[in-house]
Amino acid sequence: MARIYADENFLLPIVELLRAFGHDVLTSREAGKSGFGIPDEEVLAFAISNNRAVLTRNWGDFIRLHRLQQNHAGIIVCKEDLNIERQATRINDAIFAEENLRGKLIRVIRPPR
Repeated sequence: MARIYADENFLLPIVELLRAFGHDVLTSREAGKSGFGIPDEEVLAFAISNNRAVLTRNWGDFIRLHRLQQNHAGIIVCKEDLNIERQATRINDAIFAEENLRGKLIRVIRPPR
């Protein structure tokens, strides 16, 4: 089970499926941080302060942040997949493929068409 902070661009149905897999997922809305245009650096800082891995579709910015700041609980970047169940399963599989998410950048890509 992972402790995850889903940023505001992550779909609630995926969050709910990740919770069903047993992950502890906090959304930006639940944290009171949705709709404010919070900079990515602050999103990562919030996740770090709450010992949570960031779950995001903001691929480029969070890869850059990982390179600058590797002292985090994990960053999971995902390419958009319109198949919600498949995306949740791929995220879950990527998490379980790692012993520990701390300091790691996990890339979850769409399967080839």
